[in-house]
Amino acid sequence: MTKWFHSGRRRDLCALLYDAGELRAQSLKNRLENHYDERIDPGSFYATLRSLVESGFLDRRTEGIADVYALTDAGERALVDHYEWLSERVGGSGLTADRTPADDPDLKD
Repeated sequence: MTKWFHSGRRRDLCALLYDAGELRAQSLKNRLENHYDERIDPGSFYATLRSLVESGFLDRRTEGIADVYALTDAGERALVDHYEWLSERVGGSGLTADRTPADDPDLKD
C-alpha cells in the first residue's frame, strides 16, 4: 500500500470524492466532520488536501473563490486497491461482531 494511505483522513477524503465525483473544499470538510461527528482543524484539513494534490491523488481547480477537488486516476486506483485489500481481510473472513481474536488460530500473543 502506498504511503499516502497511512492516514485514515486521507482515505476517507478520497472515499467521499469517489462517491461524489468532485466537491468544494468546504463541502468536503463538512461531510467529513459529519462522519467523524467532530470539528476538524482547518489548517490540518487543508494540509491534508494539499498533500494529496502534491502526491498526484487529487486534482484541484478553482471555481469562483472556492477550490474544487476530485480524485485523479491514480487516487481512484489507490482507493480501489485499498478497498480490495480490506475486503479480502474483512469480507472474506466472515467477520462478525462476536468474533474475537481468540477465534483465529493464526494469531499469536
